[in-house]
Amino acid sequence: MTLTATRDDVETGGFGIAEPPLKGIRIIAAEQYGAGPFATMYLSDMGAEVIKIEPPKTDKGAGGDSSRQSGPYFLGEDDSQFFQTFNLGKKSLTLDLRHPEGQAVLHRLVAGADAVLNNLRGDQPAKLGLTHAALASVKPSIVCAHLSGYGREGERANWPAYDYLMQAEAGFLSLTGEPDGAPTRMGLSIVDYLTGITTAFALTAALLGAARTGRGRDVDVTLYDVAMHQLTYPATWYLNEGVETTRRPRSGHPSVVPCETFPTSDGRIFIMCILPKFWEKLCQLTGLPELLDDPRFQSNKARYENRDALIASLDAALSTRPTGEWMARFAGQLPAAPVLTIGSALDNPYFRATGGVQAVDHSARPSLQVLSNPIRLDGSRAEARRGPGLGEHTDGLLSELGYAPAEIAALREKNII
Repeated sequence: MTLTATRDDVETGGFGIAEPPLKGIRIIAAEQYGAGPFATMYLSDMGAEVIKIEPPKTDKGAGGDSSRQSGPYFLGEDDSQFFQTFNLGKKSLTLDLRHPEGQAVLHRLVAGADAVLNNLRGDQPAKLGLTHAALASVKPSIVCAHLSGYGREGERANWPAYDYLMQAEAGFLSLTGEPDGAPTRMGLSIVDYLTGITTAFALTAALLGAARTGRGRDVDVTLYDVAMHQLTYPATWYLNEGVETTRRPRSGHPSVVPCETFPTSDGRIFIMCILPKFWEKLCQLTGLPELLDDPRFQSNKARYENRDALIASLDAALSTRPTGEWMARFAGQLPAAPVLTIGSALDNPYFRATGGVQAVDHSARPSLQVLSNPIRLDGSRAEARRGPGLGEHTDGLLSELGYAPAEIAALREKNII
């Protein structure tokens, strides 16, 4: 793998402009459900070939990534809208890694791959031969990324883990919701997604190191560590000052006022006066210039201490007009956003105009609507491609590895693929 591009490379499309940055990188992924697939989908969108290893079907019919059976919206047999959400653009290989012949297939794959990623329970990668120690003899430069709940060592290595549990133990619930309400989780599986993105970054960084040195390594990222790391400045405040950040009314900022939601005549709007100039602009645009001369509100500290009186004045003004009218008045001058439902957010003309949604061809749902990757390369978003059928690429990949048709048939007969 080349780390730099010459001017001629760029001008002729050899690197960076005409081709995605990870083109030519092959990643083997023993993954399921959310965080791991989210990580490798980013890598796939950046041009990597992601080969998703899935358990073969058993006599009872079970098999594949469990998210293929995640309802309520299915796309034929062994597929669902949930599965497609996290597996766009990948290939699927059914393979039983617990069987010696399955391990032999894995080793052939690794010989031509750059990285192996898994999001299994911490005690599983060593058992399934997915560590650098197990694979370095096959390819010394292989990078082995492990995404787990609590890591591969320690007393929690064999603990099952889920996003909501991390939100609970990392204190997220104590920061979310109204001060007088019950602890509340965030509406999305945000720890899964942050851990997926962190793992994608860590794997890519390790690939650069392997390209430079010829030596691979293990890379470990855990849901728990990522959740705790996201505590950011409230953690710094607590660790150094003993101050425990708590929930603020209306989803407000812990130390800045006004920086919260406000009622309008037809909904709610979020306004953020992080800087003094935005506080001044808010007073001008809402027709309340007298607040600027009120000694109760002339500093951020004063506004924080006199929040109730300030919010009462702002509520009275903002509730006289609809959200859309305020947004038109604030646009580009004051940091503000409408408080939308999921449906309204996805139907937002701005979101659609910026290419936030694409359609992919799917046999069970022509023009299946999916979200676009948020990264733009040379000004364009990656083209979305449907996720694979269960085992769709098994025969082709095994043939590429040198397996004859009879050998493939024998592996299938033993339920290894």
